[in-house]
Amino acid sequence: MSTNALAAGPEPERPALKADPAEPASWPGAEGLARTLREAAQTMRAAFGDPQAVKRAAPRVAVILPCHNEAAAIGRVVREFKAALPEARVVVFDNASSDDTAEVARAAGAEVFFEKRPGKGNVVRRMFADIDADIYLMADGDGTYDAASAPRLVAAIAENNIDMAIGARAEIFDQAHRPGHALGNLLFNRLYVALFGAGFDDIFSGYRAFSRRFVKSFPALSSGFEIETELSVHASQLRLPTVEIPLPYGKREDGSASKLRTIRDGARILRTFALLLKETRPALFFGSLAAATMLTAIVLAAPIFATYAETGLVPRLPTVVLCTGLALAAALMGMCGLILDSLARARVEQKRILYLAMAAPRG
Repeated sequence: MSTNALAAGPEPERPALKADPAEPASWPGAEGLARTLREAAQTMRAAFGDPQAVKRAAPRVAVILPCHNEAAAIGRVVREFKAALPEARVVVFDNASSDDTAEVARAAGAEVFFEKRPGKGNVVRRMFADIDADIYLMADGDGTYDAASAPRLVAAIAENNIDMAIGARAEIFDQAHRPGHALGNLLFNRLYVALFGAGFDDIFSGYRAFSRRFVKSFPALSSGFEIETELSVHASQLRLPTVEIPLPYGKREDGSASKLRTIRDGARILRTFALLLKETRPALFFGSLAAATMLTAIVLAAPIFATYAETGLVPRLPTVVLCTGLALAAALMGMCGLILDSLARARVEQKRILYLAMAAPRG
């Protein structure tokens, strides 16, 4: 033993470590760490044993508002949608406006995009291409649709796996902006049922919610007001789950003018009906033309056959040539309808495959 150790005196006794396992040493943060590990273990067990036990992330909702010269109403519309759907992204698409629509919308808290080509169809095509979300809510920027009802449309998509929820205008006959608009809407809806089979009460409503798989499988070929018809035909052609919810419909703000033109837009809608019928149901389209052409040929040829049966003569040779040409044309149209019907079915299959490649809202 050294001299220094003797001078310092005996070494003090050190406290013995506790060996009782029932009384563990108290480490800083040990209780919080244990709780975190237990929660992580429960989450992992739920993920591997019951995937439904893991809470899903809330769907991303985008409110998309096409606008053309709606400075009088767009500020209120943006604020009402932000209040109804606080977590949603509100996006205004200015369609070649000449007023302060963009500035008013931006001041109200909306994101603003621009589409220079006029026409609602051009705007919808741009909105569907540029905006990424799980649920899309589309409404007009004129303030006629009830923003407080937006959660009902969004819930139909998110909870029931609906691909298109339409806010049917409940008071359209009372609030129609021009005489005859409500009646025209009713007649076009009846015509739609006759041509495309699936019935809607309001195919021209601009208040709709869509799933992501609807939006990303929709080709959007129209350029104007007839885009609502194309949206409805897309749902009918692919037999997608849809729902109509009657919602309040109001009048425009003072200073906001309607962009509809009764005769022009009515003619464009009829043309769109014919074009979509040709593309989606070519057998019916060309078959109807073939039947009408053949019926005309039979009516013209009946007197000639009667005269030939009585006298053995054919007195009107030009009419015979015309009837022959009509019969050949009818046969050609019938064959074209059959061939194009097969191609249309192939296109539907391709769109259906693209649609199924994306997850359902509750998938």
